[in-house]
Amino acid sequence: MRFAGFWLLVFTICAVGSETRAQNFDQVHPGVEYARVNYKIGEDPLKINLLRLDLKKVRLDVHHALDKAIGLETTSSIATRKGAVAAINAGFFRLDQSAFAGDAAGVLMVDGVLLSESVNNRIGLAIRNGRKTSEVEIGHFRASFIAGFGIDSEFAFDGVNRERKSNEIILFTPSFSRDTMTDSNGTEIVLTNCKAEELRWWCTAAKINRNQGRSVIPRDGLVVSIGNDAIERSNDFLYFGEGSGSTNRNFENTFRIVKRIESAELGTRVNAEDITNGVSRLIKNRQIDLTWQHEKASKSFAESRHPRTAVAKLKDGRFLMVTVDGRQPGVSVGMTLHELAEYLLSLGAVDAMNLDGGGSTTMVLDGKVVNKPSDPTGERKIGDAIVVSLRKPARPASRKN
Repeated sequence: MRFAGFWLLVFTICAVGSETRAQNFDQVHPGVEYARVNYKIGEDPLKINLLRLDLKKVRLDVHHALDKAIGLETTSSIATRKGAVAAINAGFFRLDQSAFAGDAAGVLMVDGVLLSESVNNRIGLAIRNGRKTSEVEIGHFRASFIAGFGIDSEFAFDGVNRERKSNEIILFTPSFSRDTMTDSNGTEIVLTNCKAEELRWWCTAAKINRNQGRSVIPRDGLVVSIGNDAIERSNDFLYFGEGSGSTNRNFENTFRIVKRIESAELGTRVNAEDITNGVSRLIKNRQIDLTWQHEKASKSFAESRHPRTAVAKLKDGRFLMVTVDGRQPGVSVGMTLHELAEYLLSLGAVDAMNLDGGGSTTMVLDGKVVNKPSDPTGERKIGDAIVVSLRKPARPASRKN
């Protein structure tokens, strides 16, 4: 009976999926099509919102709340600030009442600025906006900052732009906040006179602040923050500011900090403007490929039904953004990761990934939230969002008389 029941479930999904493929999308802007779908898995109802995008007519961007590395803001507010026609919530983030709320729980890069390092090899979405089209890549990305000393040594920071623990060395950039928000149980090296290049900074001056915390992050520099339990690993850093108390030291192009972003699968450099994180991969090369266990997510997260937000590359070249409402008995129950992957496969997805969901799941179209978020208070403040803007038409070539 279990075997027969399994095939009955597959038939139900395929039948509804076939109906969904025939669902009429309404064009709301050039390159932006929208559909609202009533779906069922067995007798369980679902409400799904779809945005199908032509990347030759729109561009995609990732933006963090408040345009900083920390902080919270609603998806609709981010969309309004950026003049976007549509948006969905994006990566996982720290959700609490602390000053660090909104800190990305995985890789986050905005306009080429790395705001957060990769965590647990989680899946990511990389975006490149060209003059005529946008390109997207779904993959596992390793993202970090590497400090170099002279020509023969380097050090990978424990993290970037987040709360420092006592046994960590964290790099703070001007995108974080006015200061490092650290306590006095550590040592901080304030780097100034830093010259920024595409992938690295070269700094020519340093100042050591011992046991005082909250070092101001210079607009033209960085701060290396060392917890007391990480001092033994920090000799190379402290070399540039030996002495007691606060010491200034100048040095000539011997201290460099490099941004390193690579494909974990290929080991090659990733060329992208924006990257956001998710859990898990759903589809790879037109095959269901769930990676949540390797990304250290819980079984309940993967196999229980929750509200979901996802993105997919379609076989016809278009890009799909999806929200599935959940936690609403009798109205919309949410999906497991496998159910979500099966549904996206029925829509023609060749690659797909799951973004943050639950109470964060939100889709905005023309300034209006079109799905029903599951939080009792309505739309939740989130860490970052993917926004959709209309691509400006190319100007016609001028004629010469």
